[in-house]
Amino acid sequence: MDRWTTEHVLSLAPDQPSRKAAGKLSSPAPWSGTGLGRGAVWGQCKGSGSTPYRTVVELGTPAYKCSCPSRKFPCKHALGLLLLWSGSPEAITGAEPPDWAGEWLDAREQAAARRAAPPAAPADPAAAARRAARRAGRISAGAAELRLRLADRVRHGLAEEQPGGWDEVAARMVDAQAPRLAAQVRELAYAPTAERLSEYALLHLLAGAASRTEELPEELAATVRARVGVPVDSAELLAGPTVRDRWLVLGGRDTADDRLTTRRTWLRGAKTGRHALLLSFGAPGRSPELALPTGHLLEAELAFHPGTRPLRAVLGTRHGTPEPELPAPAGTGPGEAVAAYGRAVADDPWLASWPAVLTDVVPVLGPEGWRLTDGRYSVPVRPGSCPEPALWRLAALSAGHPLTVFGEYGHRGFAPVTAWSPDGGPTGLTQ
Repeated sequence: MDRWTTEHVLSLAPDQPSRKAAGKLSSPAPWSGTGLGRGAVWGQCKGSGSTPYRTVVELGTPAYKCSCPSRKFPCKHALGLLLLWSGSPEAITGAEPPDWAGEWLDAREQAAARRAAPPAAPADPAAAARRAARRAGRISAGAAELRLRLADRVRHGLAEEQPGGWDEVAARMVDAQAPRLAAQVRELAYAPTAERLSEYALLHLLAGAASRTEELPEELAATVRARVGVPVDSAELLAGPTVRDRWLVLGGRDTADDRLTTRRTWLRGAKTGRHALLLSFGAPGRSPELALPTGHLLEAELAFHPGTRPLRAVLGTRHGTPEPELPAPAGTGPGEAVAAYGRAVADDPWLASWPAVLTDVVPVLGPEGWRLTDGRYSVPVRPGSCPEPALWRLAALSAGHPLTVFGEYGHRGFAPVTAWSPDGGPTGLTQ
């Protein structure tokens, strides 16, 4: 199995203190009984007590198991073991897992087999259809009310928005079983004044579409349902058509709030050229389980969520393990990235951004902030999308020479995720 880079291992850490603590456990000294096999790495780490901590990491997902009492996930021992495997593979000597690791791996394999089984048909398809119809009716009624509230607020003026002023309406959208619509309503009070009218207009358009999805083309109706928060069952998606390809991992970004840590991982098919977005989630303080190494190729099957511009996908069967892909991916210039986003928005007017690989661009800092330019066209770096130290790291990586940058382009600018120097591998720009 190809070893992970140090950067990839550290991207799994739930916070900076965990990264620092893991670095102290990355040498062979505290470890014993280490081994690599069955798609996993394991070992025992000496702690403050008399009994060492037993740690095992399944590399495919990845997934973690440690006997330490830490509430962070993965813990410093799991990260330290991965750093040891990444930097000193000769220190990982065993090939057969001990009983404590083998039993956990057996349980993981059995659970995976159960998940791979075909989904059972609904016990009562007619009842399921009635529940779906009732939810659609509630969403339609809630969306109609939202349109009235928006029109009323426009008549009274938009300059006096107050935080919390939309909480009551958002609660009504929750009652209508439209959670994403509720989230967008709450954000109205925090929209910049210059953008407030456009945000109202887009939300009014979405509410209008949600009120009559039965009249829309199926792909557009699916897009609207996704925008208002109607869930799609992953098992049902995987039971339908899938796309098999060798998917290049373009990069990933983690965002966190008080309730959830969300990991966005972007892929591009080597054969199809199709982009895909995988979402995985973790509880606060826990890194999401799905972690794919940037710059690697993974042959797998993906099932895409329906819509006018299918991008979000579910990872299905994997065929082998990720393989390193050293050259930078092919891409386009800034001008084509802007045009590609325009074509995507024509199909999905609520689309905030679209993935793009920019080639032969140079980062420059001007009076209005950072930009990426190829000498003919340039795109602004979206404010707040990338930490300032990462932008300076990007400039140092370029040293004035063109490089390749992957990210998302939208109406607010380009959000960099990963960069490839002319003679190096990928460098993450999200931390």
